[in-house]
Amino acid sequence: MNILYEEDGSFKVGSIMADNTSSLQIESLSGKRSKIKAANVMLQFSQPAMADFLPQAEMLAEDIEVEFLWECCPPEEFNFEEIASEYFGHKPSSLEAAATLIRLHSAPIYFHRKGKGRYRAAPADVLKAALAGAEKKRQALALQSRFAEQLIHFELPPGFADHLTQILYKPDRNMLEVKALEAACEATHLSAAHLLYRCGAIASEHDYHLQKFLFENFPKGTDFPPVELSAWDDLPMGAKDAFSIDDASTTEIDDAFSVEKLPDNNWRIGVHIAAPALGILRDSDADKIASSRLSTVYMPGSKITMLPDSVVQTFTLSADRITPALSMYIVVEPETLAIIRYESRIERVHIAANLRHDTLEPLFNEGTLAAGKLDYPYAEQLTLLWHLAQKMETARGKSDNNTQVDYNFHIDNERVIITTRRRGSPIDKVVSELMILVNCEWGRNLAEHGFPGIYRTQQGGKVKMSTIAAPHQGLGVAQYMWSSSPLRRYVDMVNQRQIIAMLRNEPATYPKNDTALYATLRDFDTMYTIYNEFQRNMERYWCLRWLMQERKEQVEAVVLRENLVKMSEIPLVFRAPSLPEQLPQGTRVELAVTAIDLLDLSLQSRYIATLPDEASEAALENTPNEEPAC
Repeated sequence: MNILYEEDGSFKVGSIMADNTSSLQIESLSGKRSKIKAANVMLQFSQPAMADFLPQAEMLAEDIEVEFLWECCPPEEFNFEEIASEYFGHKPSSLEAAATLIRLHSAPIYFHRKGKGRYRAAPADVLKAALAGAEKKRQALALQSRFAEQLIHFELPPGFADHLTQILYKPDRNMLEVKALEAACEATHLSAAHLLYRCGAIASEHDYHLQKFLFENFPKGTDFPPVELSAWDDLPMGAKDAFSIDDASTTEIDDAFSVEKLPDNNWRIGVHIAAPALGILRDSDADKIASSRLSTVYMPGSKITMLPDSVVQTFTLSADRITPALSMYIVVEPETLAIIRYESRIERVHIAANLRHDTLEPLFNEGTLAAGKLDYPYAEQLTLLWHLAQKMETARGKSDNNTQVDYNFHIDNERVIITTRRRGSPIDKVVSELMILVNCEWGRNLAEHGFPGIYRTQQGGKVKMSTIAAPHQGLGVAQYMWSSSPLRRYVDMVNQRQIIAMLRNEPATYPKNDTALYATLRDFDTMYTIYNEFQRNMERYWCLRWLMQERKEQVEAVVLRENLVKMSEIPLVFRAPSLPEQLPQGTRVELAVTAIDLLDLSLQSRYIATLPDEASEAALENTPNEEPAC
């Protein structure tokens, strides 16, 4: 005897070898013998032959009209053989019963399964809703298939542009568009970004990277709501001939300097820091904006400021203006430049000039200093600051051997210009040493007064942020805080509020164990890492653009480790798998550029030759050994 039985949701046939009441030993068409439960047997048959039974039953099932079969069903539960009798009008044969069972089983919308061979017809209202849902799904699948076909032919389907950012940067796999895109990517062997770029959905590779960053970190956009600043008291007048030193593109000018000869022949050197904390009080609307952004975001050719332009313009230390400032005056002895005393003030200062790196560096450098050339504005003041900076660097235990190279990117109408500036130049040293001085001294003052602050510490080679003053071994100081860039970093503004409160003999704006202080530390550390990573990615993009722009087919690089290399001309680090094995660090190699991908930010190369040894130490120094003093 043969049986039709159910296994894993499908119907199979077999021949009974042994009947053990609750279980059966059967043999399948292939000759395989197995044991099944008797409860899984749907019916027994002798005709037709076992090999023909299921094909004939399935063919007969195709002729059964589902709608008519549903109309034949009673409102209560029924057995498949019962409804087969009703449908065919006579006691069904084994084939007819099996065909009815197969048809019932294949239409779950019409017939709800209630047990072994038992079903119940779906109520009319439930069936209507289910059929509507099935039709909607069918139409969606058809649309998905059409979208995928269009994408495969690099045509952007209608409506895709409305959801482009979500499709690209946070795809929901339940979305019809995302399913279509995945199917098209599989068919074309392209990534989603590359496929949509081919379809014209992405304006440019630059736009792809920028929009991804904005989508993830500025979902509400980068515009600012209107804000009002708090009024601050009249401030005494301080330095009247201060000057700043910044890049040509800097608009958030945080710091300036002044030099004055005192009647006792000592020098009084002023370091003046923009004071937005005077007008941006804790928990004000402007403060909420700054605390949400936490830092200005930099990228070659552009930036996203932490503060609205109206606020920046109020406090930036622009030339020919009198602006509020938090100042530290250092009185030094004229011959040895030994520091006699410090004094901090909240005041107004007159900014006489904004000196810019590009025009100042040709005049103020090691060569002009050695030659004693003083034929440019502020030459005497800068020379004095240079000698003081050297003395302060030595006092920190740092030698004058910094060969780290900084790269500057200038984007002019899509053309990229990459220039270099050696860190440790007179300009860089004057600014960095004076910033280290004020950040160290104000950090010490806060700690002595019991005011918490946010410090940068380095011990055992690891840099971290802390609310407790601790040594920064890399800088060689007992404590170091960020307080000199309050227009660009929220941590600096928080610390500035503490310093102002300390100088006014007021309670700390952020008392000990204030949760807001810890939240700022945590959030700033997280966002600063994200912003820096974005800046590095955009610099990498422009490096690759520079290679394409300059039509570089061969480049020189220096081996950093294994197959990781750095280009000699620009700050581009990449893998070169074709390098010979075990090349020593610092080996100069020549590589052929074989492919550049601006979406993946990748470069493919082919090894050409190992170049003769030359001084390549500077090219190896990709990461500064010291904390940037800014």
